Amino acid sequence: MSRIGLFVPSSNTTIEPEFYRTLPPHVTLHAARLYLTQIATDSIENIVGDIEAQARNLASADVDVLVLGATAPSFLKGLGYDVEITRRIELASGKPATTTSTALVNALKELGISRVALGAAYDDHVNSIARSFLQANGFEVVRTKGLGLVDNLVVGRLDGTSALELARDIDSPQAQAIVLACTNWKTMDVLEQLEQELGKPVLSTTQVSIWAALRMLGETDAIPGYGRLLRQI
Repeated sequence: MSRIGLFVPSSNTTIEPEFYRTLPPHVTLHAARLYLTQIATDSIENIVGDIEAQARNLASADVDVLVLGATAPSFLKGLGYDVEITRRIELASGKPATTTSTALVNALKELGISRVALGAAYDDHVNSIARSFLQANGFEVVRTKGLGLVDNLVVGRLDGTSALELARDIDSPQAQAIVLACTNWKTMDVLEQLEQELGKPVLSTTQVSIWAALRMLGETDAIPGYGRLLRQI
């Protein structure tokens, strides 16, 4: 039995159910909540204020890996900020760790992707920070569009149709892959359909977080139904 420790924004109602449905039966999930209600820069910055204490709490459950399952809080301050957050978690917990943003960068590299279209639940300001983070990590962002949302509970109440429609809207021949950003946005159930329709990889930030955690655990069995990335784990 392996255990994943997951840091979850307190108002996030989506990432845990999507993890539970996707993980193999022998991998269990254990969550700590970090306070956040608004997807705004001050709230996003404050969410990691007590991450060391929560890392120690999760480590006490003898988890094997720790994942900051929050997209914006791990890219907020640009290139290298995700690495800084990971270091803080690892020093406090003594466990290997990663973040959603780190997982996204690594997944794109794994698939050989250099040009993406970015769709997100965020408003234009936070979306521009996401775009800048990807560009600073060497990826060309050919199109960007957000849903314009700030209230995280509202994001969690959306169904997968919003992700489906936005992905179709932002697709272009120049994009080698579609990225759907925000772990409170229901994306997992539409990834396979979108890949078949668009003929290219579609990555969501929940999907890449699951992929990264399983890779860290040494899991190699394919997980069908949630896009190319998890099929070739």
